[in-house]
Amino acid sequence: MKQQCGVELEPNQFYCSVCLDLLKDPVTIQCGHTYCRSCIEGCWDQEKEKGTYSCPQCRETFSPRPVLGRNNMLAEVVEKLKRTVTQQPRPASPLAPAGPTDIACDFCCGTRRNKASMSCLTCLASYCPAHLEPHHSFPVLKLHQLVSATVPLKEKMCTKHNKLMEVYCKTDQRCICYLCTMDDHRHHSTVSAAAERADKQRQEELNELVQAVKDFEVWK
Repeated sequence: MKQQCGVELEPNQFYCSVCLDLLKDPVTIQCGHTYCRSCIEGCWDQEKEKGTYSCPQCRETFSPRPVLGRNNMLAEVVEKLKRTVTQQPRPASPLAPAGPTDIACDFCCGTRRNKASMSCLTCLASYCPAHLEPHHSFPVLKLHQLVSATVPLKEKMCTKHNKLMEVYCKTDQRCICYLCTMDDHRHHSTVSAAAERADKQRQEELNELVQAVKDFEVWK
Protein backbone atom coordinates (compact mmCIF):
# COMPACT_ATOMS: atom_id res chain seq x y z
CA MET A 1 0.00 0.00 0.00
CA LYS A 2 1.50 3.36 -1.08
CA GLN A 3 0.36 6.80 -0.07
CA GLN A 4 0.60 9.81 -2.40
CA CYS A 5 3.57 11.15 -0.43
CA GLY A 6 5.52 8.07 -1.51
CA VAL A 7 5.63 6.39 1.89
CA GLU A 8 5.08 2.66 1.64
CA LEU A 9 2.96 1.04 4.33
CA GLU A 10 3.21 -2.65 5.08
CA PRO A 11 -0.10 -4.36 5.94
CA ASN A 12 1.70 -6.26 8.73
CA GLN A 13 2.04 -2.95 10.60
CA PHE A 14 -1.71 -2.96 11.20
CA TYR A 15 -2.11 -6.46 12.64
CA CYS A 16 -2.94 -7.03 16.29
CA SER A 17 -0.20 -9.05 18.01
CA VAL A 18 -2.77 -10.92 20.11
CA CYS A 19 -5.27 -12.18 17.52
CA LEU A 20 -2.85 -11.84 14.56
CA ASP A 21 -5.58 -10.24 12.44
CA LEU A 22 -6.13 -6.69 11.16
CA LEU A 23 -6.90 -4.33 14.03
CA LYS A 24 -10.57 -4.05 14.92
CA ASP A 25 -11.64 -1.00 16.96
CA PRO A 26 -7.93 -0.22 17.65
CA VAL A 27 -6.93 1.23 21.00
CA THR A 28 -3.45 2.45 21.96
CA ILE A 29 -2.37 1.98 25.57
CA GLN A 30 0.02 4.15 27.60
CA CYS A 31 3.21 2.38 26.46
CA GLY A 32 2.36 3.10 22.81
CA HIS A 33 1.36 -0.39 21.66
CA THR A 34 -1.96 -0.87 19.87
CA TYR A 35 -4.44 -3.75 20.02
CA CYS A 36 -7.99 -4.62 19.11
CA ARG A 37 -10.16 -3.35 21.95
CA SER A 38 -11.63 -6.81 22.57
CA CYS A 39 -8.18 -8.45 22.57
CA ILE A 40 -6.57 -6.20 25.17
CA GLU A 41 -9.71 -6.20 27.30
CA GLY A 42 -9.71 -10.00 27.22
CA CYS A 43 -6.07 -10.06 28.33
CA TRP A 44 -6.71 -7.61 31.13
CA ASP A 45 -9.80 -9.49 32.29
CA GLN A 46 -7.42 -12.37 33.08
CA GLU A 47 -5.31 -10.06 35.28
CA LYS A 48 -8.11 -8.70 37.48
CA GLU A 49 -7.05 -10.72 40.52
CA LYS A 50 -3.49 -9.35 40.40
CA GLY A 51 -4.69 -5.75 40.35
CA THR A 52 -2.02 -4.78 37.81
CA TYR A 53 -2.45 -4.84 34.05
CA SER A 54 0.38 -5.41 31.58
CA CYS A 55 1.13 -4.82 27.91
CA PRO A 56 1.39 -8.22 26.14
CA GLN A 57 4.34 -6.93 24.09
CA CYS A 58 6.64 -4.88 26.34
CA ARG A 59 5.25 -6.12 29.71
CA GLU A 60 4.95 -2.58 31.12
CA THR A 61 2.44 -2.66 33.97
CA PHE A 62 -0.36 -0.25 34.83
CA SER A 63 -2.47 0.28 37.92
CA PRO A 64 -5.32 1.04 38.10
CA ARG A 65 -6.70 -0.48 34.90
CA PRO A 66 -6.32 2.09 32.10
CA VAL A 67 -9.36 3.57 30.40
CA LEU A 68 -9.19 2.67 26.73
CA GLY A 69 -9.70 5.30 24.06
CA ARG A 70 -10.24 4.51 20.38
CA ASN A 71 -7.38 5.39 18.04
CA ASN A 72 -9.53 7.08 15.38
CA MET A 73 -6.70 7.90 12.99
CA LEU A 74 -5.40 4.33 12.97
CA ALA A 75 -8.94 2.98 12.63
CA GLU A 76 -9.40 5.04 9.45
CA VAL A 77 -6.10 3.79 8.03
CA VAL A 78 -7.07 0.17 8.72
CA GLU A 79 -10.48 0.65 7.05
CA LYS A 80 -8.78 2.07 3.94
CA LEU A 81 -6.33 -0.81 4.02
CA LYS A 82 -9.20 -3.31 4.05
CA ARG A 83 -10.69 -1.68 0.95
CA THR A 84 -7.48 -1.29 -1.05
CA VAL A 85 -5.50 -4.40 -0.18
CA THR A 86 -6.60 -7.93 -0.99
CA GLN A 87 -6.13 -9.76 2.27
CA GLN A 88 -4.43 -13.09 1.91
CA PRO A 89 -5.29 -15.59 4.64
CA ARG A 90 -2.31 -16.35 6.83
CA PRO A 91 -1.12 -19.94 6.66
CA ALA A 92 -2.40 -22.05 9.50
CA SER A 93 0.21 -22.99 12.08
CA PRO A 94 0.24 -26.26 14.02
CA LEU A 95 -1.16 -25.31 17.42
CA ALA A 96 -1.62 -27.50 20.46
CA PRO A 97 -2.98 -26.66 23.92
CA ALA A 98 -0.24 -26.43 26.54
CA GLY A 99 -0.17 -29.41 28.88
CA PRO A 100 0.87 -29.39 32.55
CA THR A 101 4.55 -29.93 31.68
CA ASP A 102 4.63 -27.70 28.57
CA ILE A 103 5.78 -24.10 28.25
CA ALA A 104 2.68 -21.97 27.56
CA CYS A 105 2.61 -19.11 25.07
CA ASP A 106 2.84 -15.75 26.85
CA PHE A 107 0.69 -14.06 24.20
CA CYS A 108 -2.28 -16.45 24.29
CA CYS A 109 -4.99 -14.91 26.44
CA GLY A 110 -7.58 -16.84 28.40
CA THR A 111 -7.39 -20.13 30.24
CA ARG A 112 -6.65 -22.25 27.13
CA ARG A 113 -3.14 -21.18 26.16
CA ASN A 114 -1.25 -22.87 23.33
CA LYS A 115 2.04 -24.70 23.71
CA ALA A 116 5.06 -22.47 23.03
CA SER A 117 7.50 -23.68 20.42
CA MET A 118 10.17 -20.97 20.79
CA SER A 119 11.35 -18.50 23.41
CA CYS A 120 12.83 -15.10 22.56
CA LEU A 121 15.80 -14.13 24.69
CA THR A 122 15.40 -10.51 23.57
CA CYS A 123 11.69 -10.14 24.36
CA LEU A 124 11.98 -12.57 27.31
CA ALA A 125 8.75 -14.24 26.24
CA SER A 126 7.68 -17.62 24.85
CA TYR A 127 5.55 -17.99 21.72
CA CYS A 128 3.28 -20.55 20.10
CA PRO A 129 3.81 -20.91 16.29
CA ALA A 130 1.00 -18.42 15.54
CA HIS A 131 2.29 -15.66 17.81
CA LEU A 132 5.89 -16.35 16.76
CA GLU A 133 5.05 -15.41 13.15
CA PRO A 134 5.94 -11.66 13.53
CA HIS A 135 9.49 -12.71 14.48
CA HIS A 136 9.78 -14.21 10.98
CA SER A 137 8.10 -11.27 9.20
CA PHE A 138 9.32 -8.01 10.74
CA PRO A 139 12.98 -7.08 10.04
CA VAL A 140 13.57 -5.71 13.55
CA LEU A 141 12.21 -8.91 15.16
CA LYS A 142 14.29 -11.12 12.87
CA LEU A 143 17.36 -9.87 14.77
CA HIS A 144 16.07 -11.31 18.06
CA GLN A 145 17.64 -14.44 19.52
CA LEU A 146 15.25 -17.40 19.49
CA VAL A 147 15.74 -20.70 21.33
CA SER A 148 13.57 -23.78 21.66
CA ALA A 149 11.03 -23.48 24.45
CA THR A 150 12.30 -26.41 26.49
CA VAL A 151 12.53 -24.84 29.96
CA PRO A 152 10.62 -21.90 31.51
CA LEU A 153 12.33 -18.57 30.89
CA LYS A 154 12.28 -17.87 34.63
CA GLU A 155 14.87 -20.63 35.02
CA LYS A 156 17.16 -18.61 32.73
CA MET A 157 16.65 -15.44 34.79
CA CYS A 158 18.79 -14.20 37.67
CA THR A 159 16.62 -14.22 40.80
CA LYS A 160 18.50 -11.26 42.26
CA HIS A 161 18.46 -8.85 39.30
CA ASN A 162 15.68 -10.33 37.12
CA LYS A 163 18.05 -10.31 34.13
CA LEU A 164 18.88 -13.06 31.65
CA MET A 165 21.75 -15.24 32.87
CA GLU A 166 24.05 -15.03 29.86
CA VAL A 167 27.39 -15.06 31.70
CA TYR A 168 29.12 -18.13 33.15
CA CYS A 169 31.17 -17.71 36.31
CA LYS A 170 34.06 -20.19 36.17
CA THR A 171 34.98 -19.44 39.78
CA ASP A 172 31.57 -20.49 41.16
CA GLN A 173 30.74 -22.76 38.18
CA ARG A 174 27.29 -21.37 37.56
CA CYS A 175 25.44 -19.00 35.23
CA ILE A 176 24.92 -15.39 36.29
CA CYS A 177 23.64 -12.16 34.73
CA TYR A 178 25.81 -9.25 33.64
CA LEU A 179 24.85 -7.23 36.76
CA CYS A 180 26.23 -10.02 38.94
CA THR A 181 29.66 -9.43 37.39
CA MET A 182 29.62 -5.93 38.88
CA ASP A 183 29.04 -6.93 42.51
CA ASP A 184 29.17 -10.46 43.95
CA HIS A 185 31.30 -11.82 41.08
CA ARG A 186 33.37 -8.70 40.35
CA HIS A 187 36.79 -10.37 40.62
CA HIS A 188 35.74 -13.81 39.38
CA SER A 189 36.74 -15.47 36.12
CA THR A 190 33.79 -15.20 33.71
CA VAL A 191 32.97 -16.00 30.09
CA SER A 192 29.78 -15.79 28.06
CA ALA A 193 27.35 -18.64 28.71
CA ALA A 194 27.33 -19.40 24.98
CA ALA A 195 31.13 -19.76 24.94
CA GLU A 196 31.01 -22.05 27.97
CA ARG A 197 28.35 -24.25 26.34
CA ALA A 198 30.42 -24.48 23.15
CA ASP A 199 33.54 -25.38 25.18
CA LYS A 200 31.70 -28.11 27.07
CA GLN A 201 30.29 -29.45 23.80
CA ARG A 202 33.80 -29.65 22.31
CA GLN A 203 35.07 -31.38 25.47
CA GLU A 204 32.28 -33.95 25.31
CA GLU A 205 33.05 -34.64 21.66
CA LEU A 206 36.75 -35.03 22.51
CA ASN A 207 35.95 -37.43 25.36
CA GLU A 208 33.77 -39.50 23.04
CA LEU A 209 36.57 -39.63 20.47
CA VAL A 210 39.11 -40.71 23.09
CA GLN A 211 36.74 -43.42 24.34
CA ALA A 212 36.15 -44.63 20.79
CA VAL A 213 39.91 -44.94 20.24
CA LYS A 214 40.26 -46.89 23.51
CA ASP A 215 37.44 -49.24 22.52
CA PHE A 216 39.06 -49.76 19.13
CA GLU A 217 42.41 -50.65 20.75
CA VAL A 218 40.69 -53.22 22.98
CA TRP A 219 39.10 -54.97 20.01
CA LYS A 220 42.30 -55.03 17.89
